[in-house]
Amino acid sequence: MADLFIYNSYTRQKEKFESLVPGHAGLYVCGPTVSGESHLGHARPYITFDILNRLLIHLGYKVRYVRNITDAGHFEEEGRAAQDKVAEKAKLEKLEPMELVHKYTSLFHKFMEQFNCLEPAIEPTATGHVIEQISMIEDIMAKGYAYEVNGSVYFDVKKYAAHYPYGKLSGRVLDDNLETTRELDGQDEKRNKADFALWKNAPPEHIMRWKSPWGEGFPGWHIECSAMSSKYLGETFDIHGGGMDLQFPHHESEIAQSTIAHGHQPVRYWMHNNMITINGKKMGKSYNNVIKLSELFSGSHPLLEQAYHPMTVRFYILQTHYRSTLDFSNEALQAAEKAYKRIWEAYETLQQFSVKTIPAANNAIPRAENCGTELDSKIQQLCHECADFICDDMATAKILANFFELVPVINSIRSGQAQGGAVQAETIALMQHTFKTYLEDIFGLRPMAAHNNNKLDGVLELLISIRADAKKKKDFATSDLIRNQLAATGIQLKDEKDGSVSYTID
Repeated sequence: MADLFIYNSYTRQKEKFESLVPGHAGLYVCGPTVSGESHLGHARPYITFDILNRLLIHLGYKVRYVRNITDAGHFEEEGRAAQDKVAEKAKLEKLEPMELVHKYTSLFHKFMEQFNCLEPAIEPTATGHVIEQISMIEDIMAKGYAYEVNGSVYFDVKKYAAHYPYGKLSGRVLDDNLETTRELDGQDEKRNKADFALWKNAPPEHIMRWKSPWGEGFPGWHIECSAMSSKYLGETFDIHGGGMDLQFPHHESEIAQSTIAHGHQPVRYWMHNNMITINGKKMGKSYNNVIKLSELFSGSHPLLEQAYHPMTVRFYILQTHYRSTLDFSNEALQAAEKAYKRIWEAYETLQQFSVKTIPAANNAIPRAENCGTELDSKIQQLCHECADFICDDMATAKILANFFELVPVINSIRSGQAQGGAVQAETIALMQHTFKTYLEDIFGLRPMAAHNNNKLDGVLELLISIRADAKKKKDFATSDLIRNQLAATGIQLKDEKDGSVSYTID
């Protein structure tokens, strides 16, 4: 099994990954809050940790990948009344909370399928683990690190910080937090401004509520992940992942409450992907640049010039290291679309070369017996470097750079104009195996599906024609409806510069 090195956010250095149980790996990733539709910001962490999951499997680990669903309790402590997001959105959409949860959970799953993300081994929900959360809160209270006020329970951060390194993950200093925390409703209940809620008392109008030793209420946001990760991965597990925006307060709070409950740190390696920007700006409602995934795939957001295929988005994310900021723009996505098509066409060409495949042991990339010609040597080096890159904190961009060096080589072999000598059959087999291993197995890419069903083609052409007429009449409501409804079924329309319309089917 190859050595894997990952950047540990907690220690701020690359470390050799050594699983708690040899041959097994436990991975927990914070899942979505299903009070609304997933947006572009959600794409990066779930694609990033899907690649990590795939890499661990490729390296021979038996992975238990746990990704939760937050369907209750994710309230904004810095809001006026600390309301449950799911309950509030259910009121706005005039749905029962569980109707809303089912709607957006199903939509999230559909998006993950379109991105070709593997399903987690376990996908626990917050509402399904209220008993475990209450039990953990009682344990923390019994140990003297939480207190109850008016039916709500708060974690005593100041007492914790007197004995443990609070703020190490996020780099926050407790005294600074105490000085900068705004005066907010409900702050007078706390002993200290930095204390966070483990359980909130539910006012009479609150829909989602559970009985507890402190009265009817609902769980805080942070406690759910501590309760569920420990239940399914143990009190200590290998890797906890998520977006950098979750380092504080969510992950810092997880560390604190789990440390008290279990008597030790819960996680051995913390991994965080960096944030995304839109045209150089932070994504946020104030900028009107929050792009929902359905809008991304249909091109219906005002900032988008066209629809973008899920594989284009996945490929674009792979072109930048997961710990670097990633900026989305029409120009960048369109360039990624062209690059993806170019590399996939080369891969398909490579698959057509008829050679005897070199058998691989334990999922390892096979090595050619000898270097052969100068061109053989170059190809072999580019292929063998990929294993070093992927095991060096998932340097996906470096692998793609090597592949782009190999694209003209593949095309020259096809045309019979390869420079540097003939290429050994073993070297071609090495390329075939390398491309498949990374593009499909680890990167999770797949072709932008072509469609050959003539009957469906006719129906689509009719809808495209109706949409074109609607656009001419400036009936944009009908035009957008056709495009969005087709996108919802996995058919992506693309308006070309020459006025024509093309489509892809997932």
